[in-house]
Order: sequence, then structure tokens, then C-alpha cells
Amino acid sequence: MKYPELEKLVDIIAVLRSENGCPWDREQTHKSLRPNMLEEAYEAVDAIDENNMPNLREELGDVLLQVVLHAQIAKDNDEFDIEDVARELSEKLIHRHPHVFGDAHVNSADDVITNWDKLKKEEKTYRKSVLDGISKSQSALMSAQKISKKVVKVGFEWKSVEDLKECIKSEYKEFEDAVKTGNKEKMEDEMGDIFFATVNLARWYKIDAEQALLHANKKFTKRFLKMEELKTKPFEDYSYDEFNNLWKQAKRELGE
Repeated sequence: MKYPELEKLVDIIAVLRSENGCPWDREQTHKSLRPNMLEEAYEAVDAIDENNMPNLREELGDVLLQVVLHAQIAKDNDEFDIEDVARELSEKLIHRHPHVFGDAHVNSADDVITNWDKLKKEEKTYRKSVLDGISKSQSALMSAQKISKKVVKVGFEWKSVEDLKECIKSEYKEFEDAVKTGNKEKMEDEMGDIFFATVNLARWYKIDAEQALLHANKKFTKRFLKMEELKTKPFEDYSYDEFNNLWKQAKRELGE
């Protein structure tokens, strides 16, 4: 056995799901484990962002647990097993890397991506629309990014980044017009257009919008926690100017 620990893990999950195994594991379904799959993936991403290798090793184990557990559930239902999952993945990787496993030639990473997309399209002939295949479960921000990238590949793009910036400005103007009407539904619609156009601006500059927002969230959280440390009275008693000064002080304390 080349990877005995992997086989051991598969056997452990099979025992946990068996008649004499764990009641909790036996009652799990693909749907009941859905939140776990998302949570474990995000925790692995957090470990990557923190460059914490011991934590990443642990979190990857938790992600692997979800994969093996889902495969065992499918096996118990006579649908497929972990070998089928691995086999299909291996075949896909070999097919999509003809420059490694075949006689194709590439000159750059961009060539690899172009070939990958072409081969993927050949595999998924059942997809009729350019927008087919976009996950319905991912965040709205990630979906917007994916939609944007897909339509750009077929040429649906702004002429220049300046045109894109003008589009964002016009979306802000339309939002302000909606605000004047007091129509919440219209305001939400226009705010969505602002978000979507801004995601396209991130894409134009090859910035991952999801990662950019996650970074902004973490940065704000760190600064606000520092504000909580520095405050000398309840926040409710702070004026706007005092809040602003406290925010600046927090940034200085953090060396920002």
C-alpha cells in the first residue's frame, strides 16, 4: 500500500457508518452534511490566509473527512464509492493536462488555462449556455465574479477600464435616483448593479473580489477590536468626532 493512512481512513469511516458504528455517523446524509462541507472549506482557507501550516494540515484533514464521508454514504446507497471519485478525478486531470500526459505544447500558464477551458467544454457537451455550471450555493460575490469571467471569455467586455469606471459612476447615479423615490425594491436593485459592476472592476485588475472583501472584513474587525481596547467610555457615549479619532488611534496602534 502506497498510502496506508488513506486506506485506514476509508476503513474507519466505513466502520463508523456500519450497523455497529456511530449513531450520529449512520444518520448523516449528503444534505445534512452540506453545512459541514462549507464550514470546513472556509476554515481551511482561513489557515491558508494565516499561513498556519499545522492548522492547515488539520483543516485539510477535516475537508478530507467530508469527502470520504460523502463517498461512504454514496457507497451505502449503491451509488458510487471513493475509488470512483478518485478514478474520475484522475481521468479528468490527465485529459486536461495534455501538455504533461500527452504531446500538446504550451508556452505559458495562460495557454494552460485556455486549453483547460477548451477541454472542459468538450467534456461537458450537455451545457448549452455560457453561464451553465455556475454553482448556486456559492456566495453572491463569487457568483458575480464567475459570471463576469464566463461572459468575458466570449467577448462580452467593456472597451476599456475607463468605460467600466464610467459604468460604475452611472450605477451610483441610478442608485441616488432610486433613493430619492424611497422605493426600497428599486434601491436594492440599483445597489446590486453597483456591486456587480465593482466586481467587474476587480476582475479587470485581476483582483479576486471575494478575497479582497474577506481581507477588508478582517482588517475592519482587527481595527474595531483595537478600538474596544482603547475606548475610555461606552461606545454609546461617543460623538462622531470621538469615534473618528478613536478609529485613527486604533490604526496608529496597529501600525497602519
